[in-house]
Amino acid sequence: MRNTVLFLTFSLAFGAVAAFGQRPSPVPALKESGFQQIFDGSSFKGWDCDPDFWRIEGGAIVGETTAAHQPKQNIFCIWRDGAPANFELKLDYKLTGGNSGIQYRSVELPNVNKWVMKGYQADIDAEQVYSGQIYEERGRGFLALRGQIAYVSDGVKSGSIGSTGGDELKGLIKTDGWNEMHIIARGNTLIQLINGRVMSMLVDDDKANRKMDGEIGIQLHLTKTGMKMETKNIRIKILP
Repeated sequence: MRNTVLFLTFSLAFGAVAAFGQRPSPVPALKESGFQQIFDGSSFKGWDCDPDFWRIEGGAIVGETTAAHQPKQNIFCIWRDGAPANFELKLDYKLTGGNSGIQYRSVELPNVNKWVMKGYQADIDAEQVYSGQIYEERGRGFLALRGQIAYVSDGVKSGSIGSTGGDELKGLIKTDGWNEMHIIARGNTLIQLINGRVMSMLVDDDKANRKMDGEIGIQLHLTKTGMKMETKNIRIKILP
């Protein structure tokens, strides 16, 4: 009997050591579900843009400027069918020259000019200096640079509390091709991914300045030489 107990004890202990010594299986990739397309690929249905700068081409919303043809200030192609609070937004983009961004939880400023917006922005630029960072257009400015997890409280400037990566993040962004942008906004937490990697995160406890819902827009930025921003496969998933 004693030998049997010793054998069982040894077996259980050996099994526990073996189990804890094994590398856990990775969590599988989440299958996309619950998203709805908000751009039909062929018209501006649900969107409002300055026709002098925006067009539909090749299944994408295209905003383009030249050195001689510029808006008076940064303008946006605005989605008019909602002002979501908690959501996931996915889209494919391709930027040629200059810089752009995806605005969300934002408000339009008609007193400034039509198609001008203020709010959170997932920054994008052709040189990949700013791509992936969280910026607040016409607001608090830089909130979380690429690679940063940042926190901001009432009346205090945003500060870094952690990291999502380093210089390798820049190399994951295609300068001459299509990239996937994925924005998660839930409560006071914002997460921005490009091509499946977390580029920046923000926990925003600045109750006086944060925005908990608002419009979505694609930026056309003033440049000296011109730019072209192409956006397609735009889809959203509303969260509780």
